[in-house]
Amino acid sequence: MTLTIGVDVGGTKVAAGVVDDTGTVLVQARRDTPADDVGKTRDVIIELVAELSTSQPITAVGIGAAGWIDASRSTVLFAPNLAWRDEPLREYVSTATGLPVIVENDANVAAWAEFRHGAARDADDSMVMFTIGTGVGGGIVLGGELLRGANGIAAELGHMLTVPDGHQCGCGRLGCIEQYASGSALVRFARAAARQEPHRATALLELAGGESEAITGPMVTAAAQGGDAVSIEAFAQVGRWLGTSLADMAQILDPQVLVVGGGVVEAGDLLLGPTRRSFTEALAQRSRLPVADIRPAELGNSAGVIGAADLARRL
Repeated sequence: MTLTIGVDVGGTKVAAGVVDDTGTVLVQARRDTPADDVGKTRDVIIELVAELSTSQPITAVGIGAAGWIDASRSTVLFAPNLAWRDEPLREYVSTATGLPVIVENDANVAAWAEFRHGAARDADDSMVMFTIGTGVGGGIVLGGELLRGANGIAAELGHMLTVPDGHQCGCGRLGCIEQYASGSALVRFARAAARQEPHRATALLELAGGESEAITGPMVTAAAQGGDAVSIEAFAQVGRWLGTSLADMAQILDPQVLVVGGGVVEAGDLLLGPTRRSFTEALAQRSRLPVADIRPAELGNSAGVIGAADLARRL
């Protein structure tokens, strides 16, 4: 059995773990991310690898970073929530630890974890994963390999055009799916409806202290679970847009499995129910042909560590 370390570097925390070849995390550790200091962030990674290597025979290290990684899987080209710009992270960590290192985008490592050890572990060829959080991320596996593109930055699924001239996206475009099928979109839908029809959002507004602008994602989920009409409809809107995007992926790539992950998926059928209905409606013309299952992600917050470690094992 080979043991590798997976490191998941986010804007607020760095999580690391020793993972065996079955995808089991044996030992874990974490630190806060000194996001505005390049050197300190690198040092935190080194410290975690050193700590986890003291009593385990580690063969390689995988790092999942929230940013764009070059095609050689060695340099962080740009990280929106970190200070990394053209950062040769693989060389630095490998030199400091004496171990082989691979660096990969955080959404890609989470998708790989679900393909290998999570919701799509029965698939042997292909999977598309949408990660629904504050924004929309994703990862694509084709032919048993991550689809990375010519420059290493493929599968930015959140920035597919969904509504021409729609809501302004942080990427600069108008109408990206991230503006319609994310946790932020869920909140925007709920706030707007609560302002327009407060009598249908009684439970939601009670949670928000009567202020529609104070509504948060967890409030929408809690209110929807209690039967609040506006909150349920907000999930239905997100599910409708997500389902059409999943249908696009089915038309273009014909994957074995479609996985939905991220914090919003914890709402269960509140999200997945309308998503599956929208998906089926969008693919009505393919009713006689095989089509991918839509499944919730299974690995939760461990996916980044597990996926990074498994990619390192492939070195």
